[in-house]
This record gives sequence, C-alpha cells and structure tokens, in this order.
Amino acid sequence: MINNYALAPNQHTEALPQYHTEIVFFKFEEDFVEDNIRCIPMIVRFKLDACGIKLKLQQWAMMNDAEKETLSFMPCATPLQVAFFRQTVVALIAAQDGGSAVTLPVEAFPAWANLRRLPQELVVKLEALELTLSLQQWQQLTNLQRFVLLKLCRPGHENRNFPIAFKEFGLA
Repeated sequence: MINNYALAPNQHTEALPQYHTEIVFFKFEEDFVEDNIRCIPMIVRFKLDACGIKLKLQQWAMMNDAEKETLSFMPCATPLQVAFFRQTVVALIAAQDGGSAVTLPVEAFPAWANLRRLPQELVVKLEALELTLSLQQWQQLTNLQRFVLLKLCRPGHENRNFPIAFKEFGLA
C-alpha cells in the first residue's frame, strides 16, 4: 500500500515532482480496478480531497487508462505535489469537454488526521456493525487507511466494503 508520497527531487529540476514506479490498490477495490479502473480508487480520492477537486465518476470514465494510471501514481503530499496534481486534474477535465473542474474547500485538519480520538461517524459505523477499534489501532493506521475507513462510513459509498477494508487493515 502506498502511504508515503515524498520523493527525492529530480536532479535536473526540483520543480517537477517524480512518479512512483509502483502502485498497489486495496484488495477490496480489485473488482473495479482490474476492469479498466472503472471506479475512482481510494488513492485518487485521497489526492482529490488534498487538492480540493471534485471528480465525477462520469469524468473519470471519460479518461483513458494512461490518464487514470497517471493520477494513481502521481505523488500528492508536499504543497508543490498537491498543486501539480490539481493542475493535472483540471487540465484533464478541461481536455475532455472544455468544462471546468468543481472545486471544494480543503479541510485544514481532516477527521482522518485526528489521532486524539475516533471520529464520531466512525464510532457510529463500528457500533452498527458490532466492531471495535481502539484509539491505538486508529493511530497505527496510515493516513490513507484512516481516510478509507471514513470514506466508507459515509452515505453514497459502498458501505459493504467497510467490513472488508476493516479486515484488510488487520483490525478484525
């Protein structure tokens, strides 16, 4: 799983972020990742939240495989990487239909980053599924894993994947 996006600067120019040579999607995503990455993978959703862009599934579907893979591989952790990722997404959306990207506010301190307590929506989901998660377990998860658990708690997401992800992350 990818959990560290910081990369060494290019020897020739420090302004351009470099790409990972490997990407791993979560096991619970396999059914739609193997089929031309038909749904937006969590790694890309994580990056979209970081740069404040709403990418619709229809826009994702219009991208070719190389564009989808590029967004999956691109680092997006430092301010420069976030800005470059954002520019790339905006350009891809504009190239598709000449439209503009829908922007969203970027949370200064997203719930997944809070290591002092479990977010309430997660607590409610855990109680509904009769699962337990300690604060220590929450703290030991990567940023991406915490993001995924919260994303899978929300209405409109495939909530059936929550217990699968929970188990995949070694929590059950």
